[in-house]
Amino acid sequence: MASRRPAKNQPASFEWTAENRTWCEAQREKYPQDRAASCVIPFLWRGQKQEGWVSIPMMEAIAEQLSMPYIRVYEVATFYTMFNLAPVGEFHVQLCGTTPCMLCGAQDLREVCKKVIGPEHRISDDGKFSWIEVECLGACCNAPMVQISTSESDHYYEDLTPEILADLLGKLRRGEDVKTGTQNPKRHTSDPEGENTTLTDPSLYDGSAAKPLRNIPNAPEPAGAD
Repeated sequence: MASRRPAKNQPASFEWTAENRTWCEAQREKYPQDRAASCVIPFLWRGQKQEGWVSIPMMEAIAEQLSMPYIRVYEVATFYTMFNLAPVGEFHVQLCGTTPCMLCGAQDLREVCKKVIGPEHRISDDGKFSWIEVECLGACCNAPMVQISTSESDHYYEDLTPEILADLLGKLRRGEDVKTGTQNPKRHTSDPEGENTTLTDPSLYDGSAAKPLRNIPNAPEPAGAD
């Protein structure tokens, strides 16, 4: 993975909104006085939701707020790819490129992102989109997939094809609603396509297939046992 560094152009300062400052104070109360640094990831995440990205002034403010060295906050923010170190578009697309997604067509999705949005790490001309390739997002059953983040949400879009992803991005650009989760109409969440083919015997669930617990005193008889 390439090294991650903050953007060159930084804001002059950072201030929490009143709502987020109250939220931070509530989170801080969850930890012992000498464990304030445990709040660093929640604070960075909340700050990113407020601003869209993590700036140096934000890291400095959080370090002061949690009485920890700035370099420790910097280490966390630059280590985790979920923290954006530069401004992103209204819809920030994170394309999984790890092995299952790669084998199922992530490279084709990459070309869609380049064509519809533009170069990686750049905001599109209309400000709507940005995209990056990331490590595994944990939806391998429904590969290939992307996560699309906004200031309000972080949703997965799975079982993608180049055509589906292009259509999805087009709808988002036009302000239309899009379905989250799997885009395969034959699949429910991450279940296999079609009807279940295993573990279909009703006796597995009503207790009738269970054997009595002969050697445990006062053990209850299984349901359906004579």
